[in-house]
Amino acid sequence: MKVSKITTYALMALLAIGAVSCGKIKRGEYAKGSGTIFCDDGFKRIMDEEIEVFEYSYPTASIIPFYVDEQSAIDTLLADATQAIVVTRQLTKDQIEYMKKKWKRVVRQKPIAVDAVALIVNKDNPVTDLSMTEIGDIINGKITKWTQIAGKDTTAIKLVFDNAGSSTVSYMRDTFMPKGSKISDNPNAFAQKNNAAVFDVVKKDPNALGIISVSWLGDDLSLAKDVPVDKRYEDYQNQTDTIATNLTTEVKVLKVSNPTEKNDFDPVAYKPYQVYINSGEYPLFRKVYMISTASNSTVMHSFYTFVTGFAGQKIISKTGILPYNVSARVVELK
Repeated sequence: MKVSKITTYALMALLAIGAVSCGKIKRGEYAKGSGTIFCDDGFKRIMDEEIEVFEYSYPTASIIPFYVDEQSAIDTLLADATQAIVVTRQLTKDQIEYMKKKWKRVVRQKPIAVDAVALIVNKDNPVTDLSMTEIGDIINGKITKWTQIAGKDTTAIKLVFDNAGSSTVSYMRDTFMPKGSKISDNPNAFAQKNNAAVFDVVKKDPNALGIISVSWLGDDLSLAKDVPVDKRYEDYQNQTDTIATNLTTEVKVLKVSNPTEKNDFDPVAYKPYQVYINSGEYPLFRKVYMISTASNSTVMHSFYTFVTGFAGQKIISKTGILPYNVSARVVELK
């Protein structure tokens, strides 16, 4: 990441805070004032809901999100241009020590979710499932046409992903490709601006294979937006109920199988439902972390406590990914 890019983010963050600041935060006060969070774009739907409910709960608080690629989020935190990020990897020991020596910051980092990487296709595409081997062959350019998988369609597979710096792309690259390779090296791979753009391309193009965070595919969070925020807040406080999510029907979400010696070469393919993410039967998953350098008496520390607490975890359960601190409930999936 170039220094000029970090500077740009720092200026944006400072301007955003200055525009809505509630004044100096005194020691011992909580959930007052404003702050910024830099979040990997794959988790935008989660963070938008977390912020809306938190600000409803604490009207004197304002959280300004910036949705960027994962590396930009980490670099912005290391430059002390924000005090909170959401990414899929923890800071290293060296980075934590750097924050302490350079900026006098104490780093807190907790897993808040287990995310699945979903593979989506157009509803008219006949393919219903892929094996891990087939996914690897597609990403590495060994399988290039749909006819090599199913049906008679000889057109090229258009591999669609969000952007080269995203956590989703990094995960798929590290899982399936030789070290030093890039998904963008595949001539049939096409980068989009964000996850929303990936979703839109797949809805329109029957030849597209989209790589996307499953948090973009849960219908429950979309339906929740039709409910007033005060009612949603009450639901998120309900500690006797956990939520299983239905996946969208606007695109086809592929099942994934991973027959290995460890599972007796089980050929069964699974969709990225919460229960299968929890059991590990859906193989494409990774942890999501919230990392904060905010001191105890700031709005950002209050927000960190909210997201990692019960209500914040309940919100995550509506997105389709698995909240880290709330147990999944086995339900009948239709």
